[in-house]
Amino acid sequence: MIRLSIPLRQALSRLSLPVLIAAALGTMLLGKADTALVERTRMAVADTLAPIYGLIAEPAGAVRDAVQEFRFLAALREENARLREENDRLHRWQAAALALDAENSLLRAQLNYIPEGAASFHTGRVVADAGGTYARAVLLALQPGIAIRKGQVALDERGLVGRVTEVGNRSARVLLVTDMNSRIPVVLEGSRARAMMAGTNGDRPRLQFWPEGTPPQEGERVVTSAEAGVFPAGLPVGVVHWSEGGAAEVELFARLGRMDLLRIFDFGMSGILPPEAVARPEPRARH
Repeated sequence: MIRLSIPLRQALSRLSLPVLIAAALGTMLLGKADTALVERTRMAVADTLAPIYGLIAEPAGAVRDAVQEFRFLAALREENARLREENDRLHRWQAAALALDAENSLLRAQLNYIPEGAASFHTGRVVADAGGTYARAVLLALQPGIAIRKGQVALDERGLVGRVTEVGNRSARVLLVTDMNSRIPVVLEGSRARAMMAGTNGDRPRLQFWPEGTPPQEGERVVTSAEAGVFPAGLPVGVVHWSEGGAAEVELFARLGRMDLLRIFDFGMSGILPPEAVARPEPRARH
């Protein structure tokens, strides 16, 4: 091992920094002086290292693919386990549904049940948000000759929209369930409690007059009731949502903000009765 004297080591340590700076400046000047030479040198180094990079990339890519395949197989195994569990659950629900169907058939036979006929309907296109007398109503364009009457029920593909309030030869006006003049008897499916759904001119109507001790539950389904003979029972309306102010509102199934086509159903209900159908008291005879 060569031992350097202390003065020589001190001199070399003092010279190392200037030498490195000079080498860096020289490299920069060389690059500025002959750009083509630097580029050729850089590409020569790249050409030399490219096959080495290729050899390294192949096993790295194989390892990466193997890791991805392993992750895919693990995810597939979890998905298969979830599907098997869901399939078992569906089989249990199928067995329960078949048992209930058999029970319903037996009860209907014992009660001499007569099934209701299918309701007829006509389809109309929403052409205007023409409120007229009401704040929340839409105008439908109908084909000539279609028999539409007041009180018939309007639904979209998801649920209840409203009912017909005015009828023309080629148009009809539908009062939406959100209008403040709308009052619809409904049933809470969870508790079977009856209530009244009243429009507020907002996006969500409110529930009123439910029985004491059976308040609406968050997320509970709301369907129509057959009270007053205006709506048939069981039409889907929405789900219960309690507002921040503590009001029981209904998140509607129907998309009132994106209506294009509506179906007007004739369920054979009395609907809105004309004046001549309302019973009047007989005049008292004079003595």
